[in-house]
Amino acid sequence: MMQNIYKILENREIASGTMSMRLEGEVDFYRPGQFVNIAVPGFTLRRPISVCDWDDRSFTIVYAVVGDGTERMSRMLPGESLDILAPLGTGFDPDAGAERPVLLGGGVGCPPLYGLARRLLERGVRPTVVLGFNSAEKMMLLDEFRALGLDVYVATLDGSYGTKGFVTDAMRLNGLDPDYFYACGPTPMLRAVCLGLGIPGEVSLEARMGCGFGACVCCSVETVGGSKRICMEGPAFRKEELIWK
Repeated sequence: MMQNIYKILENREIASGTMSMRLEGEVDFYRPGQFVNIAVPGFTLRRPISVCDWDDRSFTIVYAVVGDGTERMSRMLPGESLDILAPLGTGFDPDAGAERPVLLGGGVGCPPLYGLARRLLERGVRPTVVLGFNSAEKMMLLDEFRALGLDVYVATLDGSYGTKGFVTDAMRLNGLDPDYFYACGPTPMLRAVCLGLGIPGEVSLEARMGCGFGACVCCSVETVGGSKRICMEGPAFRKEELIWK
């Protein structure tokens, strides 16, 4: 983990209420699904946000504008800087050995799956992508996933685009038969995926965080191996580790 100052290169809206920010600075991410903890000017607590993708000089985050802190971030301009702790957490394992993986994203859980898709392709593995949103106006990253040459299926709760329903409905109706899954999204979605799919996989959990590096222990989750910190041992966990109540 490093505390560093990153310069904003781009900050733009990519869907209704959702922003994409690209930042320049020292990059040391090693797994897709890791996150950063951002000090927003004028606010005490940092904002943990998953990394969408990265290269050797910059990284991109995608965030929903849901409160005063992210609203302040949405108004920041290229050339401004942010104090960021990075890299944090343990992300997805692209070397899990899957031959036909499916990437399941829900809302702002979709972005880290883009970085994962790129790393899987680098290893000669071609995933299928299923993304879920509340409505068509909330959709994001479809063109980016398709530009990688991937098959992309979409589910919307209101039926305004793709399959009406959930990502599991889109999988079933399109006859998908994966041997492994990677999922990131709201907790009810992750629970349904873990309990409903009879294949191994990994999920990235969401949690409110204080420090983001394991000191405060406020983001702990119960697993078959005992209590684990989402910010350190996660946010990505294997399906069989988790206890769903």
